[in-house]
Amino acid sequence: MGESKSHSDPEMKGWLLKWTNYLKGYQRRWFVLSNGTLSYYRKPIKLCYYNKLCNFSKRRHHSCTGNQAEMSHTCRGTISLQGALIHTEDSCMFVISNGATHTFHIKASSEVERQKWVTALELAKAKAIRAIESEEEEEDFEGGASKCELSSVMKELTNRLEYIQTCNDLINKHGNILQRSLTELESIDSATEVSAKIKTINERATLFRISSNAMINACSEYLTLAQTQGRKWQKALLYERSQKLRLEEMVEQLATQHSFLEQAAKDHRLPKNAISSAPSDDEEGAEFYECEELVASSESSKLPLNISCSNREVTHCKQESGSKRVRRTAVPNKPYYPLNLWSIMKNCIGKELSKIPMPVNFSEPLSMLQRLTEDYEYSYILDHAATLKDDLEQLAYVAAFTVSSYSTTSNRTGKPFNPLLGETYECDRMDDLGWRALSEQVSHHPPMVAQHCEGRKWKCWQEFTMASKFRGKYLQVVPLGIAHLEFDSGNHYTWRKVTTTVHNIIVGKLWVDQHGDMDIINSKTGHVCHLHYVAYSYFNRDVQRKVTGRVLDEKDVVHWIIRGTWDSKIEIAPVTNVEGVSPGSVEQKKGPFKLAWERNEPLPDSDKFYNFTLLACQLNEMEPGVAPTDSRNRPDQRYMEEGQWDKANQIKIKLEEKQRAARRKREATAEEASAEGRPYQQYEPIWFKRETDPQSGNITHVFTGEYWKCKSAGDWSMCPNIF
Repeated sequence: MGESKSHSDPEMKGWLLKWTNYLKGYQRRWFVLSNGTLSYYRKPIKLCYYNKLCNFSKRRHHSCTGNQAEMSHTCRGTISLQGALIHTEDSCMFVISNGATHTFHIKASSEVERQKWVTALELAKAKAIRAIESEEEEEDFEGGASKCELSSVMKELTNRLEYIQTCNDLINKHGNILQRSLTELESIDSATEVSAKIKTINERATLFRISSNAMINACSEYLTLAQTQGRKWQKALLYERSQKLRLEEMVEQLATQHSFLEQAAKDHRLPKNAISSAPSDDEEGAEFYECEELVASSESSKLPLNISCSNREVTHCKQESGSKRVRRTAVPNKPYYPLNLWSIMKNCIGKELSKIPMPVNFSEPLSMLQRLTEDYEYSYILDHAATLKDDLEQLAYVAAFTVSSYSTTSNRTGKPFNPLLGETYECDRMDDLGWRALSEQVSHHPPMVAQHCEGRKWKCWQEFTMASKFRGKYLQVVPLGIAHLEFDSGNHYTWRKVTTTVHNIIVGKLWVDQHGDMDIINSKTGHVCHLHYVAYSYFNRDVQRKVTGRVLDEKDVVHWIIRGTWDSKIEIAPVTNVEGVSPGSVEQKKGPFKLAWERNEPLPDSDKFYNFTLLACQLNEMEPGVAPTDSRNRPDQRYMEEGQWDKANQIKIKLEEKQRAARRKREATAEEASAEGRPYQQYEPIWFKRETDPQSGNITHVFTGEYWKCKSAGDWSMCPNIF
């Protein structure tokens, strides 16, 4: 049974059944919910409970003793609720997952008990999210004081404030009792009863006086401590402000000099007639322009979009032409808006990418939902792989497909729009490209996209969430979700995306690097492909943006070799001496390499419209019949595409505030339901449902298939009003 506690004790604790493994099944464990974290133990934790009327210093002493007793027990597992997904499976079971490594399958003794825990967990999650946001807003206030000292002072102030609140409650309580006694005294006629009542009144007046004195002393102590610490913090804050201003001036001077040198070098390389017609930068030396203005077009292959199969080693690779609809081949050119980049970026260091309030000047007119749909630009690779009888060769082509999804990132550095909760994007290209996809923003904390795409002989789905940090010089994005691909033959592949790093955020030309290891696993056969994305290095004489890989069978024997670059092409070659080769050996003889994927030739003048590919130009094209929550209907994104950036920024702020207001309303409803003991229905995606992945055991979002039915019927009544 779970029980709620006061602020100083765990928010919830009690016995629950936790799934361990198939041998032991569910085992009884002691769970403790505290400070936005759920932990479990084999035995209950002994905690010190305090008397609220005890001396304040004595209370602090007992708190330390209680903490020592708690630390003497071994924690068997912990999961942070800040980015966790909480999902109920039946009347007694619920699941908690952080979407990556930890998942708790828990069973309560009854439906009421389960609902108590789920409600408490949701409230703790909301509180943890608010705490994180509050910390980020006040990061600059830490000043020169150490984190340990600041934490100690804040804890002391919090404890004293709680004690003041306790005294206030006691004053109200004893004051009301005393008032009732005085009222009753007026109606008593008997002298004996009056005497007894006066005695009672004196006792209650004494209690009221004691409570009042305790309140006065507590307020005095709190005020003294706050004034002392306030003076210290004021000095530290002034010092840090001066240091920050000095650092900003130094970095801005450095950036200005760097930009001036870049322009001088560029002018030196240009012909004289080009130099004379170039605009002067003298008046704009202190300005840094949006990311993509600094990015040069990268080298790319010279291959047209629709080519005949004779030009490739891949069979059945020709993109189908003859679509009934004529689609656009470009978007409006990107306008030129100078912007002081440093004035914005200096306040973003150390923050999550999804929480940085960026103007559209640093974006491209596509949402993250649309960017993820670009993964299927080279879907013909999957169409060809579906026809192969050799599972190992099929895996080699799947590897080429995963690499192709990074091809546009070499010169596409604009930030996609963060989708609003409930925002969707459909891309139905079944008639010409042979696939259709649907994406939905299914979670806001943490930001998560669920996507489902189906081709003629394959289907692919993924959850995309990420950990990201901006460190001043570079931005690093680590994808956390898992991608799935299943062919009609039954082969099921899974993989995780590699790390993306954007360099030269403040000064210099922006450039993107993909690096890390990727394992593509066939869960049906046990085959695996190891891909290695080589990190860019100024000292490496080898080809940059290089990708190498090997396809191994279930016995760890190499059958295919993979080589190439993630921004150009991938080639594969069979191993010809498989027999007699030791597992994992790299001394194989290879057959001739053949082309598995090559990047399409960029569109003419694509550098003028965000370096978009042909597919990217068509993603945001208006289309009748889509859901009202579709990214095409997002007004700020549409205004940006049309070049009205000021209006786009204004609407972007309004949409984000509307989303925050909706979140606060949900949190208030959850708190109200918890206070009244009612169950609370947490936010549910519209077109995806939460289920347990049978392979990983983690909570995942599965496409229901209802979207296409609703589109056929023209029924969008389920869609929320987010725009």
